[in-house]
Amino acid sequence: MTKQNELRSEYDLKSLQVRKMGTERKQSGKSIIQLEPDVAEAFPDAASVNEALRFLMRLTKESNDST
Repeated sequence: MTKQNELRSEYDLKSLQVRKMGTERKQSGKSIIQLEPDVAEAFPDAASVNEALRFLMRLTKESNDST
């Protein structure tokens, strides 16, 4: 019995990436952080989260440098 391809023709799976888990994930140099729902609503994507955190880091550094 041959298994028939059940995927629809409009599905494009070429751009999928495999998520590494366990020790392999740690070696990739990336961290996965889950945001709470109320925080996630304020940020549409990872770039906006990073921009906000870098801004906060600059403010904190400037505040520490002035004291």
